Amino acid sequence: MSRVLFVSPGYPAEMPHFVRGLAEIGAEVYGLGDQPAALLPAPVRSCLTDYLRVRSLWDEPDVVEEVRRWLDGRETVRVECLWEPGMILAARLREAVGATGLSVERTIPFRNKEAMKRALDAAGIRTPRHASARGEAAIRAAAERLGLPLVVKPIAGAGSADTHRVESAADLDLALAATRHVDEVSVEEFVDGEEYTFDTVSIGGRPAYSNVAWYRPRPLVARTNEWISPQVVALRDPDAEKLRSGVEMGRRVLSVLGFESGFTHMEWYRTASGEAVFGEIGARPPGAHQVDQMNYACDIDVFRGWAEAVVFGRFGECVERRYNVANVYKRATGSGTIRRVVGLDEFCRRHGEAVVWENLLPVGSPRRNWRQTLVSDGFVVVRHPDLAATLALADEIATDVQLFAA
Repeated sequence: MSRVLFVSPGYPAEMPHFVRGLAEIGAEVYGLGDQPAALLPAPVRSCLTDYLRVRSLWDEPDVVEEVRRWLDGRETVRVECLWEPGMILAARLREAVGATGLSVERTIPFRNKEAMKRALDAAGIRTPRHASARGEAAIRAAAERLGLPLVVKPIAGAGSADTHRVESAADLDLALAATRHVDEVSVEEFVDGEEYTFDTVSIGGRPAYSNVAWYRPRPLVARTNEWISPQVVALRDPDAEKLRSGVEMGRRVLSVLGFESGFTHMEWYRTASGEAVFGEIGARPPGAHQVDQMNYACDIDVFRGWAEAVVFGRFGECVERRYNVANVYKRATGSGTIRRVVGLDEFCRRHGEAVVWENLLPVGSPRRNWRQTLVSDGFVVVRHPDLAATLALADEIATDVQLFAA
């Protein structure tokens, strides 16, 4: 029996699926979190062998000592955390209990964008020109040195939160005001091009499963225009010629950073000239139900495949890439409560066989803050073997399916 300590099993929303995957392959799963056990999702409670609630996950020295006492010498094979803020805590716990996996030192480049880029620069991997900065004077100096346009974002952020494109002095003023609460930022060259992911489940540093998704439009654009219905499209043919340089670059990144076994989520750009430029990497899966998207692309269970990879060193799911899959995220017009959903029934009548998941907020639900979550006011997932047909379906959802709030 393999014992796995899982940090934050109930949050974010995808974590219960990973816990379920571990339990299904026969692992003993010990949960660690700051939620009361009674408030954990019921499927999580049924999969946990035991659960330790701590006052705060961010008081790392105290958490480490509490876990030592709780485990009381019981061997722990793995410590897993798939939530960005808990990565360093998980590494400290590995060191404390003698579990396999990334150490604190090797985890830092997966959390600190500047440390990551410095390591990749030294290996000759193309990244945006960049600098770290604390405080207004340092940010302005970095912007002057790098030149416009550029991007200002948290050095340890996830997704596109607190990320700002700067094209003018006025934009820089706005970015400075908006990131005043951020302790340290990365100031980097804006790379103009299409943006893709390279997502992997690796074993011993080598991808056993991988996925390439295309952001339509780029997250930075989607995060600054409320009217847009962002799309993430998992591509049926990740070996396509136009993607090859980005995929090869992603494999090199895993090697340079010394990643071992587990999930990684990488983002990269392809410029109009075909150049691949690396964006960033997290030692975690993508969010916003993109792992579900991978499942729909191949009709497999990537959650269980990940569990097998980290516990037994194998990926047992049979990967047959059958579909392109588009997640289309919707934002309601207006504020307050969802009052009407228009166009969905008609879309499903026309294309019902292509719709694999409809997860829009029901009428009567309060709107979500679209700036804080890509999922926004819900989403529709469609799939098709042909890419052009998939994009047409996604664009139809973007224009014809509408939510109204008041």
